[in-house]
This record gives sequence, structure tokens and C-alpha cells, in this order.
Amino acid sequence: MNATTRVLIGLVLGALAGLALDGYDSAVAVKVADWIQPLGRLWLNALQMTVVPLVFALVVVGVNAASDAAASGRIARRALVVFVVLLTIGVTMAAIAAPMFYGLFTRHPALAAALGDAISQGAPPAARAVGWADWLNGIVPSNALMAAAQSAMLPLVVFALFFGFAVSRIETARRELLVTFFQAMADAMIVIVRWVLVAAPLGVFALILAVCARAGMHMIGALGVYVLVESTLYVIATLLMLLVAWLWGGESLRRYVPALVPAQIVAASTQSSLAALPAMLETTTQRLGYPQRVAALVLPMAVSLCRLTSPVQYIASSCFIAWALGIDLGPAQLAAGAALAVVISLGAVSLPGQVSFMATNMPVAQAMGVPVGPLALMLAMDALPDTIGTAGNVTADITAVCVVTRQSAADAA
Repeated sequence: MNATTRVLIGLVLGALAGLALDGYDSAVAVKVADWIQPLGRLWLNALQMTVVPLVFALVVVGVNAASDAAASGRIARRALVVFVVLLTIGVTMAAIAAPMFYGLFTRHPALAAALGDAISQGAPPAARAVGWADWLNGIVPSNALMAAAQSAMLPLVVFALFFGFAVSRIETARRELLVTFFQAMADAMIVIVRWVLVAAPLGVFALILAVCARAGMHMIGALGVYVLVESTLYVIATLLMLLVAWLWGGESLRRYVPALVPAQIVAASTQSSLAALPAMLETTTQRLGYPQRVAALVLPMAVSLCRLTSPVQYIASSCFIAWALGIDLGPAQLAAGAALAVVISLGAVSLPGQVSFMATNMPVAQAMGVPVGPLALMLAMDALPDTIGTAGNVTADITAVCVVTRQSAADAA
């Protein structure tokens, strides 16, 4: 039984127990929730303690990996620019559409009260409207250590970007030493997260039991809304990639769409872009006729760096928490979350499944000013839309090859 299945079982059992207690006696249900929810908070705190060092290390390592890739040639540099543009298109769509989609659903007041009780300890303050000047001034930290201590993720990541670019410019031997150090730090944090995730079924059980005991079926309905909105955003992001291939890549959709189907089928069935890499190579070189030298370089890079639906998912999860708790997200919060989502997505190379979910979603939620507690409940639910998301990632990867091929041909001409 894999880790995701165990967490899903914990979620289902906790929800059933909470609903049963609520149906039996609401007063008893609240008492049981008060008793068990500290266990869930303890598990959540153990996850949160790794976020700051892990994110900082990943960004520093990611910047230097991208710098190495860019130094390998013009095609690689062009591919990196295309990846950033594609990710920006996806996350911008999510930042605009997610609040609108969640707003179409009615939120029961009991849901906000139950979630607020479950995650109240240690939660960051609710997002508030921030003026443009305040938001701009808050991007660059005056004290990087203070930003880390306060889990102010956006200024911390900005400092990590500056630090990473500075490391890429120093003497090679010292640069390799620092990159090795931060890679080791990231690896150590991932080990801790894996240890904590061993207890994920119990932690999720405690958190969902406490919420369902207070909110009843409203919590189950809310998780259904999350899955529906996230899946819808994935589909829209995938369709946007077809539009990009047409407008920017100069492709005929009549030829392009059928050619994608084999690779998308492999991606959906395996839920792994890496497993779909051979199918993507066959699609790009044989079905679409793109140059082997371009596809062979861009696709492996894209599998690691251009995971289109990852930043979409970060925004969808944070906007869900804001909707469930009745928090209004302003343009500044959405812009901060979108910018950080792209950086985190590019930096979180090769993180394993559940580790990736918590390590990448928490910084974005914190940057947007929403509590991170509900993310633990969404950990299991995110496995359901993953099939659609993987197909979207593969579509973006092939679209990147399409655009880079056209640009390379234009240079040659």
C-alpha cells in the first residue's frame, strides 16, 4: 500500500468518525474534537518546521542548476525563457479564475468556524488588503533572518534568488562547495519530511475528525468543491497550451491535437511525466517532425522545470483555504502567490510526491496570508485530479518543444 493510499484511508476514516460523532451528539463531538485536534496540530507543526530551510535551499540550488543549463547553449537558454512564460500563463489564469470559481459555490458558516478552530494555533493572520506601496516595499527584506523567522516567504525567496545568482558568479570551487552544502541541506529536510509523513495518516485522521465533528457534511462538500475547481483549472491550463502552440508555435491544431493523444494517455495512466518521456520524444520527433536535437534537449529539461499544473495547484489550494475561511484575497496577495508559485515550481526539482505537496504549497499559502493547516486535509484529495494534471504537464512540455523549434528555425533563416 503506497503512502497516498494510507493518507486517503486516514482521511476517510477520520471523516466517517467525525460525521458519526456529529450525528450521535454534537456536544460529545465537540469534546472529542477538542481532545484529538492537538495531535493533528503537532503533526502539522512538524511539517512546517522544515519549510523555511527547505525552500531556501531549493531556490539556491535551482538557480544554479538553471544557470548551468543556460550555459550549455542557445537552445537551453531559449527553453528556460519559454518555461517561465508557460508557467506564468498558467498561474496567471489560476490567480484570476480560482477565486471566481470558488465564489460560485455557497460556503456554510460552520465550515469556517470548524476550520478556524482546527488550525487556530500558530496560524498566520488573515490576509488583509495591502496598498501597492506596502506590497512593493515588502518584496525585498530589510532583514533576511527576520523574514525567515516570521515565515515571510516572498521576501525570503527574493533573498534566496539574489543569493543563488550571487553564488553562480563566484569562483567555481567555492560555488560547487556552497551548492553541495545547500543540496545536502535540502536532502536532510526531505528526510525529516519523510519521517513526519510516516505519521500522515494519523495526523490527517485527527485533523479531519475534528473538522467533521464540528462542520459535519459541509467539510466533505467543501473538499469536493476543491477537487472540482482544481480539475477545471487543470483542463483550462491544458487548453491554453494548445492556444500557445497555435499562436506562438505556429502549429495547426488539426495536426497538433491528435499527435498529443498517445503521450497524454501514457501520462494519465502512469501519473508521471518522466514515465511519459519516451512517448513525448516519439510524438515530437516522429508525429510532429521536430528536430531530434531540440526535442532531446528540451524535453528532459521540461520534465523537471516546466510542470505547468504545479503553480496552478498552489494557487488553487490557497484560494480554497481563503474561500473556506471567508478570507478576501486582494490583487496584492494573488500577485505575490502567483510570483512565488512560479519560482517554487522551478526550484522544486525532483521532489517526491507528498514531500512536494507540503513543501511547495505551504510557502505560497503563507505568502498569500492564509493559514496552512487545511493543506494537511487536502494532501490526500490532491491525488484525485493528478491524472488530469499530469496530462496537462505533458502538453506543456511538448508545447515548449514546439515554440523552441519555431524560434530556432527563425534564427536559422
